Amino acid sequence: MDSPGEEHLAFTQWAASNGAQINGIAPARFPGRRLGMVATRTLQAIMSAYLTHGDAELLKPLDAWRRTWPSLQEFEETMPVLWPEHLRQLNSSGSGTASSSSSEPSILPPSISGSWNSFSETPVNVDYETRYQQLLAQQEKRLKDSWEHVVAIFPDTKWESFAWNWFIINSRSFYYTSPGKGEPEDWNDAIALVPFADYFNHEDDAACGVNFDGSKYTFTATKKYKKGEEIFMSYGAHSNDFLLVEYGFYLDRNESDSIYLDDIIFPELSLPQKKELALREYFGNYEVLEEGPSTSTQLAACLKYMSLRDWRKYVLGQSDRSVDRQKTAAVIREWVDTYRKESIATIEIIENMKRKAVTANSKAVESKKETERLDMILGRWRQIQQLCEKVIERLK
Repeated sequence: MDSPGEEHLAFTQWAASNGAQINGIAPARFPGRRLGMVATRTLQAIMSAYLTHGDAELLKPLDAWRRTWPSLQEFEETMPVLWPEHLRQLNSSGSGTASSSSSEPSILPPSISGSWNSFSETPVNVDYETRYQQLLAQQEKRLKDSWEHVVAIFPDTKWESFAWNWFIINSRSFYYTSPGKGEPEDWNDAIALVPFADYFNHEDDAACGVNFDGSKYTFTATKKYKKGEEIFMSYGAHSNDFLLVEYGFYLDRNESDSIYLDDIIFPELSLPQKKELALREYFGNYEVLEEGPSTSTQLAACLKYMSLRDWRKYVLGQSDRSVDRQKTAAVIREWVDTYRKESIATIEIIENMKRKAVTANSKAVESKKETERLDMILGRWRQIQQLCEKVIERLK
C-alpha cells in the first residue's frame, strides 16, 4: 500500500473543509489495484484482511501457530453472534422494538440482547454510552463494518475465511497501543496478537500478572503453582454476559458478574428526574453486582422518595438528612426482583425449547447443537437468578 499522491491528499483536505466527515479512513494506492480506501487506524478489519489476503510467504512463519487456532465451527458452537436467528432475538436499536419480525422470545440475557420477556420495555429515546449493554448488537455492528471495509477493497473475499480470522483476532487479542500514541476512541482498535500467550484461559482474579512495557508482554505468576495446576490470566473485570458474547464462555464463579437495571428503572423516572441524573452524570448503566448496587443505582433509587431539592443537596454533599437507607434498599430490591422474575420466565421458555429440540429426531445433528446452545444459555440464566436472589437477601 502506497501514498495516493499529492493531488489525492489535497482533495481529501478539500472534502473535509467542505463538510465531509472523514473518520479513520483515507485514500491509498494498492499495488495492482489502483486507488482504494484504507483504514488509518489499527482496526480489527485490517488484521482480519491481512490474515485472509496477506502474502503467503509473509504468512508462512505463522503456520505453526495458526494450526493451533480453533476452527470456525468451534466458534459457531459457542459464539451467540453466529447462532441461528431464533436463538439470538435482538432489540438492536435499544428502542424497545425487536429488530426481527419473528414472534420468537428472546432467550439471551437483556445485557446481551436488549430484550425482555416478562414485560414490555419503554423507549428511552436518549443516546448514552452502554459498553456493557446491547452487547450482541455492538458485536454484530463491528463484524458487519469490518466485513464491508474488507470486501470494498477485496470483493472476492470469502465470508468463511474472513469470519474465522475476525473471530480469532476478536477472541485472542491483547490490549495494545503503539508506543507514543494515546488510546483510540474505540478500545477495539487497540489490539495485538501475542503468540503462545493466547493459550492462557481467563479467571477473574488470576494469580498471574501481565505487564506491557511498550515493546513486550511479561507474564509473571503471583503465587506458587503445583505441577499440573492450570495457570490463568485475567482478561479484565468483565461480566459473564460480556465473556459469553466476546469469547464464547462464562465463568462458574465471577466476582465481576453483574446485571443492569436500565430498562426497569427508566419507566419509573419522570423527565425532570432523568434530566437531573444526566446533569450529574448518573444517567444509565445502573449496575448491580453480588456485593451490591452501584452508586448511580442507589442515587436513582433515592429519587423515588426524595424531592429534587433534597436529592441535589445529597449529591452535592450538602445534606443527607433526607436519605433513608431502608427505603433505598427496598426500591432496589423491587427492581432486582423484576429481573429475578425475568430469569424465571426465561428459564421456563428455554426448558420448553429444549424439550422440543430433543424430540426433533428428523434433524438429529442440528437438534444436538441446539440443545447444547440452550444448555449454555440456561446455565447463564440460572446464574442470573442466583445473583438476583443473593442481592435481594443482602439488601434485606
